[in-house]
Amino acid sequence: MRVKICGITRAEDARLAAALGAAAVGFVFWPRSPRCIHPDVARAIVADLPAHVRAVGVFVDQPVEEVARVVRTVGLGAVQLHGREDSGPFEALGLPIIKAVAVGAGFVPASVATIPPTVMVLLDAHDPAKRGGTGRTIDWSLAARVAATRDTVLSGGLDPANVRAAIAQVRPYMIDVSSGVESVPGIKDPARLRALFQEV
Repeated sequence: MRVKICGITRAEDARLAAALGAAAVGFVFWPRSPRCIHPDVARAIVADLPAHVRAVGVFVDQPVEEVARVVRTVGLGAVQLHGREDSGPFEALGLPIIKAVAVGAGFVPASVATIPPTVMVLLDAHDPAKRGGTGRTIDWSLAARVAATRDTVLSGGLDPANVRAAIAQVRPYMIDVSSGVESVPGIKDPARLRALFQEV
């Protein structure tokens, strides 16, 4: 099971996630997030990561030009789009694209068919203000229907207490965890990180 630890702001958290087996770590470049990190700080953290750990940049309705600049500065290996933006223009960056889809009232699993198959789908709790990191779980039965049709990243309120059940029910390609392993937003708790990977 691939694991992405998102909302990284400290080098020690990234190193521990990598040592525990994370396939990816996420850096949030949306200014309104409590986990927002400056590209120069992220670049130093990424430079210290093992080659097999992918650095993912998280953006919310930001221009392609701005995203491209951060990609170059930091050395990102993938881009995650967490707003209302169309993924199409970002494919020109030549990196894997992850598109977040809010799973809330009225969500229909078949709706993800509008996202190109070259783009990875990430399912997260619906929150138009926070755009992720809310600590709220989504309907795993709906997520399982999506994961049965395409590679899917499962997010939304995952933590050491529920991750085993979430993986068993949804069978995602990857899980994405942020608030579930934190002491405060942006600061990962080593004990919770270790517990999460033990459960995975």
